[in-house]
Amino acid sequence: MATSISLEQSGSPQGSPTPRAKRSAWAERRDRQGRWFVTPFLILMVLTMIVPLLYAVRESLYTTQLIGGTHFSGFQNYKTIFTDGAFWSGLIHVIIFGAIQIPFMLFLSFFFAVIFDLGAARFGSVFRGIFFIPYAVPSVVAAVIWSMLFAPSYGELVHFMGLFGLHNFSFYSSGMIWPTIFIIVIWEWTGYNMVILYTSLKSVPRELVEAAILDGATLRKVITRIKLPMVKPAIEMLVFLNMIGALQMYVEPSIIGQFQPQAISDSFTPTIFIYNTGVNGQEYGQAAAAAVILGIVIVLISLTVFALRKRRGEFS
Repeated sequence: MATSISLEQSGSPQGSPTPRAKRSAWAERRDRQGRWFVTPFLILMVLTMIVPLLYAVRESLYTTQLIGGTHFSGFQNYKTIFTDGAFWSGLIHVIIFGAIQIPFMLFLSFFFAVIFDLGAARFGSVFRGIFFIPYAVPSVVAAVIWSMLFAPSYGELVHFMGLFGLHNFSFYSSGMIWPTIFIIVIWEWTGYNMVILYTSLKSVPRELVEAAILDGATLRKVITRIKLPMVKPAIEMLVFLNMIGALQMYVEPSIIGQFQPQAISDSFTPTIFIYNTGVNGQEYGQAAAAAVILGIVIVLISLTVFALRKRRGEFS
């Protein structure tokens, strides 16, 4: 009798696994499956990101000469880059470009996202698809198309400017080259950012908006006091991603340089400087050092953004 009572109180026959043991075995099996699931990604990340980064760091410590071959030079390449104004000039250019282009593009993206979210535009799904199409166009193809439109001799946009009396207008002049790239980048990326913001706006509770309207809130206040704060994390993420994209700008100015070589200098952006130094100048060590410095700048920006968001409690 005592034995049967003890078995009933224990909840399982003697020698059988307890529910807690079963849960632990399930958790271990789940973790094992999770590790197998992420292993291919980790292998690809190591092969495509970590190994090239380590190789770039190694190459940055060596110098190749016509006479004497390749020899270890320590941090000499880094000293050369730090004292070379061309690299830093290109870096400052893209920082200023991003500081102007990113807010303007996000404003346009949020404006159109709000219009589609409110249902103010008929056939909204069709127009959202049209706005997103430029993002689906490869950057090289988009840059070639726009470069032909901006071409001084036969570009349609140049002829269009002539209708307003602006004959012989050059989109590739020193004063217009950055606005020209500005137009291309806006065309390429506004639709993508708009879709992200539109998706975030759809997640705003409808009851919250309806309650604000019943309380007498105007449409402007609904947008600025309710919707905009709710999508602030998405806007911050887009600012960060577009900032990294601006620092890595290469395709658009490189393609323009194929049509108008005089419009793009060898140090127009940091990535173009790296390409011309390593490929055209065959200074592989200096190019690797510049790439490492640019990577460090991007990592520092990433860590700063992560630290700020963690301080606000967005990450545990």
